[in-house]
Amino acid sequence: MLKWLSRLNKHVPVRYAAWASCGVLAALGMVLALESGHPAWSGYWYLAAAGGFFVLLGVRDLFQTQRAVLRNYPVIGHLRYLLEFIRPEMRQYFIESDNEASPFSRQQRSLVYQRAKGAPDKRPFGTQKDVGEQGYEWISHSLVPSHIGSHDFRVRIGEGGSSCTQPYDASLFNVSAMSFGALSANAILALNKGAAKGRFAHDTGEGSISQYHREPGGDLIWEIGSGYFGCRDEKGGFDEERFKANASEPQVKLIEIKLSQGAKPGHGGMLPGPKVTPEIARARGIPVGLDCISPASHSAFSTPLEMVHFIERLRQLSGGKPLGIKLCIGHPWEWFAMVKAMRQTGLWPDFIVVDGAEGGTGAAPLEFTDHVGAPLQEGLLLVHNTLVGLNERHRVKIGCAGKVISAFDIARMMALGADWCNSARGFMFSLGCIQAQSCHTGHCPTGVTTQDPMRQRALVVPDKAERVYHYHDNTLYALKELVQAAGLTHPGQITPDHIVHRVSRHQVQRLSNLLPFARQGQLLAAERGEEPWPQAVFEQYWLGAQVDSFTLFTP
Repeated sequence: MLKWLSRLNKHVPVRYAAWASCGVLAALGMVLALESGHPAWSGYWYLAAAGGFFVLLGVRDLFQTQRAVLRNYPVIGHLRYLLEFIRPEMRQYFIESDNEASPFSRQQRSLVYQRAKGAPDKRPFGTQKDVGEQGYEWISHSLVPSHIGSHDFRVRIGEGGSSCTQPYDASLFNVSAMSFGALSANAILALNKGAAKGRFAHDTGEGSISQYHREPGGDLIWEIGSGYFGCRDEKGGFDEERFKANASEPQVKLIEIKLSQGAKPGHGGMLPGPKVTPEIARARGIPVGLDCISPASHSAFSTPLEMVHFIERLRQLSGGKPLGIKLCIGHPWEWFAMVKAMRQTGLWPDFIVVDGAEGGTGAAPLEFTDHVGAPLQEGLLLVHNTLVGLNERHRVKIGCAGKVISAFDIARMMALGADWCNSARGFMFSLGCIQAQSCHTGHCPTGVTTQDPMRQRALVVPDKAERVYHYHDNTLYALKELVQAAGLTHPGQITPDHIVHRVSRHQVQRLSNLLPFARQGQLLAAERGEEPWPQAVFEQYWLGAQVDSFTLFTP
């Protein structure tokens, strides 16, 4: 700081300079207006009014008690809050690199935008990634590539030997769970209309089936959470008759019981009363204007045995439709207890969706977002290895969700054991989401995550539905090209041997050598003491898991 300015600052703090300047501006405008004799609407009067406004603002800043910055820096301190407000956008557009993910990189978002618009998604001049960086991965190719006639890849769900009588041929890429209420009506309409055209499934989220899910007629995965929305009684418990009414609709192809979600596992939720509009209340079966509670756990069952019987009960009530569960892996002994109950009773779900901790949500406590739940790779591997180790993998199809947006993401998850993948934020990008991260405020700039009628009108349903369709179609086409390059005929043939991971600057390993994969029947053999346990987690917790309790038995 200049010496004269430093001396002045001791007597008249420079931080008041902006406030003082506003006073000078107001006085100058008034003097000029009076001397010129101009009418009241002249520019001088406006100058005086503007200066006077900021003088009064400075007085308010000086005497308010909520913000220390404004008390010490009247008027000019507001610039700090303005810059903080626009910081995410400034960082996204001008500072972060194309490959810097927070949570999705510009390159990832651009890929979705281009595929959704049907624009060229090719890249000139080589990769922007550092192929020598630790963590870099690629799929190994064949010298004899295959040729696949169609990229409409399907997996049949419901033929594992359960009581399912209405199996469903699902696409390998579907819309993950997002409720009406979290998303706008126009967003739901566009997603379902795109799904109907592309013949892929749209997960309702736990907010149940709204009129906007029904109108376009796309295939639905009806998710049932702990609030039992769409199938609840007046006290919030499960209601069989209401369940049957929704489950019997032809549009509902799969029914999914949500045990936990990746972004905030073990955490309930509440939709405040003012946000419970008549439309949301009608979809969820709750009173208008009252707080809507989603408990942290289910009331219809409290033990693993009760859970598998509940699954079977819903399958029967639905008329034999595929029933499954969705969970983010937490305590491994709880997962083991569920599998032991399935094994003991012979009542297996038709599918399991593994949600990774990297999954998104409209709002969650930071500690839950960052530090609760198993990431997708670890959760998916544990589920896959357990079923393989018990020789029961053929009974249950496995889906997964958690930052899956590109064809390589799908290929990698299938190498780890998934049969299909779901994506939420990828399809949000296809709707026009710009990752403003204001989903919880109701002020979404693109109309995707808001109930404000004026904001959501920006999302034009026919146009965005086409983009949803094209994103799905072009992503599966890209997957077909990857599968062909590997010399395979279906994505289901991708194994851990096909994915190479850089461990260090000078060392790479295939996932089959880097990650633990159980052999067929290995868990059964280990249980009998004939082979080593597939992983340490089995050795520690398998024997202590109980079918009649989610707690760990410790002798």
